[in-house]
Amino acid sequence: MCTTSHPLPFPSLFSSPLLAPFLPFLTPAPPPPYTALACFLFLMVACPTPPPPLLSAAPSPPASACPSPSCTCPIPAQRGQPRPFLQAPNPHLPRAPCPPDLYAMGITECDNMLMLLSVSQKMTDEEREKIMPLIMKGFRDAAEDGGTSVTGGQTVVNPWIIVGGVATVVCQPNEFIMPDSAVPGDVLVLTKPLGTQVAVSAHQWLDNPERWNKIKLVVSKEDVELAYQEAMFSMAMLNRTAAGLMHTFNAHAATDITGFGILGHAQNLAKQQRHEVAFVIHNLPVIAKMAAVSKACGNRFGLLQGTSPETSGGLLICLPREQAARFCAEIKSPKHGEGHQAWIIGIVEKGPQGARIIDKPPPRPLSPPTPGPAARGWSPAWRGAARPPP
Repeated sequence: MCTTSHPLPFPSLFSSPLLAPFLPFLTPAPPPPYTALACFLFLMVACPTPPPPLLSAAPSPPASACPSPSCTCPIPAQRGQPRPFLQAPNPHLPRAPCPPDLYAMGITECDNMLMLLSVSQKMTDEEREKIMPLIMKGFRDAAEDGGTSVTGGQTVVNPWIIVGGVATVVCQPNEFIMPDSAVPGDVLVLTKPLGTQVAVSAHQWLDNPERWNKIKLVVSKEDVELAYQEAMFSMAMLNRTAAGLMHTFNAHAATDITGFGILGHAQNLAKQQRHEVAFVIHNLPVIAKMAAVSKACGNRFGLLQGTSPETSGGLLICLPREQAARFCAEIKSPKHGEGHQAWIIGIVEKGPQGARIIDKPPPRPLSPPTPGPAARGWSPAWRGAARPPP
């Protein structure tokens, strides 16, 4: 495991006069060095002009594990790290994306979290005083849900609101699961539905007549609202429960599904295995009606092709065949809270390292909406019930 220690190119969070009124939302403590297993920036756009890609210039130390484009220390990263931008009017949305690489390695405890924050220079004083405390509170709530706290961070003023964080943990080798031990016969399990980008885009198109006309024949406004609520609920949910169950059910490897889509991340994971294995995906759990929306748009999203980016997606886990069904049943147990679910979506077979989705895989839409739990500060969501694998 490697350790890096370097300052971020931002002024101190606690020295910013713009954020002085909001310091009670944080625990003022000196930020520790970066002894990090995970670093993820979740970026929210506050202006109509999209910002340029934000790159991390930190060099990647050598490691013996997977050369995957990630900031997880056992996995060497590229020198430049592009970060996804998602526009969404929800101050609690950065609840989950910060520690996904920790959870993908079966780590459930986070020692410390730093907040990376940018305040838009286009905001008025009134807007800043109302909006920024909500964003900071949402981030702090997420840290508490993950069993940790925000102890410091960095801030900067620029044209866009940017909020994200650095999740830090120091642990023993037996406390995490290296993502390289899948074997033929394993089963692929996914812990969140696909289609978050499609749902968010469709919701934005409700106010864009030209684009709404392209999809109104396949989806109603009510369907879009429900899909949007499901996407918000899914993106805000932590993968912490799934990470803990990876140990219980002897997971062999896992990755989180984000910007490369399920196929891209499955291919990256397959290439890191010690055995010659291929991942075959035969089921796609999709937020209801979003497959139809994707088709109506000429598959511009790549949802059924597995290339649609996801924000704060689920874990793709390689489990022993005899454990997969038990994992899916256990994660839905009320003792883990409401909203968790999982699907068996494919198999691991012997073959050249890579991943593929079989021709014309049947999308697995979620069941009709049912009332869901309310999360802090936003409306109750619905979620579909998992169906047994074919």
